[in-house]
This record gives sequence, C-alpha cells and structure tokens, in this order.
Amino acid sequence: MNGFMRSAIMSVLLVVLSEPGQLRAAGMVPETPVLVLDEGLGEAGINVFNSEPHPALLHTSVEDVPQDTEPLLLLTPPVARVEPGATQRVRFILRSAAPLKTERLKRVVFEGIAPQDATGKAQVNLSVRQNIPAILRPAKLPIDREPWKHLVWSRQGSEIKVRNPSPYVVRLGHSVMLLPGGKEMDLGRTYVLPGEQLTLSGTAESSRSQLQVRLFPVTTYGFAIAHFDAPLVTD
Repeated sequence: MNGFMRSAIMSVLLVVLSEPGQLRAAGMVPETPVLVLDEGLGEAGINVFNSEPHPALLHTSVEDVPQDTEPLLLLTPPVARVEPGATQRVRFILRSAAPLKTERLKRVVFEGIAPQDATGKAQVNLSVRQNIPAILRPAKLPIDREPWKHLVWSRQGSEIKVRNPSPYVVRLGHSVMLLPGGKEMDLGRTYVLPGEQLTLSGTAESSRSQLQVRLFPVTTYGFAIAHFDAPLVTD
C-alpha cells in the first residue's frame, strides 16, 4: 500500500471514529491500466466507468514525473458528470513542439467526486484516485515488447548502476536482486527513462561474486513479467 492510500485511509478512520456518519467512496475505473499515445495518431482516448450507485463528477488531470516536466498533453473533458453505471470517454491530445525522439512518461489521474448528501446526515465523501502511467510513443519508433532487455547493469566498486541507452521507457519493480546470493537493491522508483543512468540504494558484496541482476519488469501495457535475469558487468 503506498503512502497516499495509507494516509487517506488513516484520515478517514480518524474522522469516522470521532464523528458518526456514513463513509462513501466514488469509484471511477479506467478501462486499461496504461494510456499509450502514438505520435502518428496525435491523440488517444480511454473510457472511464463509474462503478458507484450514484452519479459523480469525474475530474481528470495530467501529472509530470519529476524527471520530465515538459507539458505534452491536453485532455478533454477535464471535468464531467458520470451517471451510475455509465462510461465517460476522455481524450488526450499530444502537443509537442517538435517530433518525439524517445518515449515520454506522464501520469494520468482520474478522480471521482461524490455528490453531497441532501439529507443532511453526517458523512465522509472520500474521493478515490486512479493514477495510471501514460506513455507517449514517437511516430516511427518500432514496438519493442521487451524493452527491459536494453538496460545495462554495471558494478562500480560496491555500487550497482543501471543505464537505459534505448529510446523506450522501461517499467519494473523498484527492487532487484543480485545473483547468486539474492542481495536486494533498491532502484528508488518503478521506471527508467530513455538515456537515464541510476545508482541503486544498497551495497553490493565486495567479493564481486554476483554475475546477474534479477528484475521484475512490467510491459508497456501493464502486464507483470515473472522475472528477467540480466548480466551484471564489472567496470
């Protein structure tokens, strides 16, 4: 459970315990776990389903990852009323000033806001956020279904580094294991952007006996791979 959800749940519990009433959550569910936009098409859309038994406002926004803050996406509509059991389509339009050279990563947030209770009863309206990755693909970039194979893992002293020389965004679990031995190292996040080099948290054994890195990749479309073992190069 991430920090946001833990804080949200604890806040709700505190309110409920201190003031009797109802707890209501508005659930907006995107049809896919990832938004993929092809530059050649210029736009992409995603359907969002209101799973709650009451109408709700769907608020959609785009968030940057800290390493890439260039505004590249417009969306419409930013706010829409969605009836219970109904679906709202949200369009995303690319607005890059120059052709994309590599894949780019953004985040899309869908937030359902429940209406106020007209009866006047005390309640907590919890807005549930769905935060999914958005991958923007250059028009002529070939599809690579295993982009994690491009990552270069290396040892420099007791440090482990990873470099992504490819034009693809690579998504993976935040922890990897050094083999043999199973020493765990922390990547610090769940993606490596094109051209990035990261130093993992943790200290590798000085014996340099580890020869591979076991990572747990995620495909472009959000499917988890059991694991992949990559060679570890000593610089």
